[in-house]
Amino acid sequence: MVSPLMSESESPISGSRRRLPLSALRAFESAARLGSFRKAAEELGVTPTAISHQVRGLESLIETPLFTRHVRRVVLTEAGTGLLPVLRQGFDAFEEALRSAALRRGNRAVVTIGATSAFMARWLVPRLALFRQAEPSIDLQLAASNGVASVAHGEVDIAIRYGGGVYPGHEVELLWSDTFAPVCHPLLGVRGIAGIGEAALVAFSWKRPAPQNPTWERWSKKAGVRLPADTRFLHFSDETHAIQAVIAGQGIGLLSTLLVEPELSSGSLVESFGPRMDAHGYYLLTRQGQARAAVDAVATWIRQQFLVDPA
Repeated sequence: MVSPLMSESESPISGSRRRLPLSALRAFESAARLGSFRKAAEELGVTPTAISHQVRGLESLIETPLFTRHVRRVVLTEAGTGLLPVLRQGFDAFEEALRSAALRRGNRAVVTIGATSAFMARWLVPRLALFRQAEPSIDLQLAASNGVASVAHGEVDIAIRYGGGVYPGHEVELLWSDTFAPVCHPLLGVRGIAGIGEAALVAFSWKRPAPQNPTWERWSKKAGVRLPADTRFLHFSDETHAIQAVIAGQGIGLLSTLLVEPELSSGSLVESFGPRMDAHGYYLLTRQGQARAAVDAVATWIRQQFLVDPA
C-alpha cells in the first residue's frame, strides 16, 4: 500500500524485491492472524517487543497504521484488513512450493502427519508396515506434538487431534469416539471395584485442561465410590509413559481403551472393574480446499483403518 501523497514510482518498496521487508511482513501476518503480538512472538520464536518493532517499521515504511493497539489485543485497521489476505495467500504459496521442492524425491511423494505423542506411539507407528503395503509410493513424515499442529497454515499435511472437534480453518472429520477405563496387569490380582485401594493409581497430565477430561476424580464420582484417603498415585507428564507403567504392572491406569486395545485383547492388561467413561474424539484434520493426491490417499487409508480395525 502506498501513501496517497506518494506516487507508485516514489514508493520506498518499489523497483526492487530486495527492498521487500520480509521479516516485518511475516511478523505482521502472524500478529494479524493471531490477533496478538504475544502469540505472534511465541509462533515465530522472538519477543513481543521484536514483533512490535517489526510492525512499527512496516507501518513507518508504508506510512499507514496497520493495527489499533489495545491493552491486551490488537485490531486491524482498514489497511491491515486489506493486506492480511494477500500476505496469507502469498505465504501459503511459498510454503507449498518449498514443501513440494524439499519433500519430493523422484516420483515419491512425502506426506507429513501430526498427532499426539501417545496416538503416534500406540496407534500409528504399529501400522506403518500396513501403510507401506497399501501405499508403497508415498513416504510419511511423523510430527508428534501435543499442541495443535496447523494444517491450515502448512505445518503438517494431515493432523489427527484428540478433543472436542472444534478446529477453525480446517476440514474436520470424526474418526473415533473414545472411552477410558481402569485397567491393570492381571498379576496385580485386583478383583472388582473393592480393590481400588490395593495398588497405586496411575495418572497423567492433560495438556489442555477441560472439565470433560477423564480423570480419577471424575471417574470416582461416576462410579459412586470414594477413593481411600491413603490412595497412592503415580503421576506422569506424558500419557505414553503412563500406559507403559500400567503395562509393566506399576498400578491401575485410567486409560484410553483405543490405545490399550492390543493389550486388552491379548490379556496382558485386564479391565477388572468399571465403569467406563466417555471421553473425547479422534478427529482427522485436513486443509480446506486442499487438492493433493498423496494427501488424499493417506487420509483415505487412515479412515479405512478406523472402519476395519480401529484398535
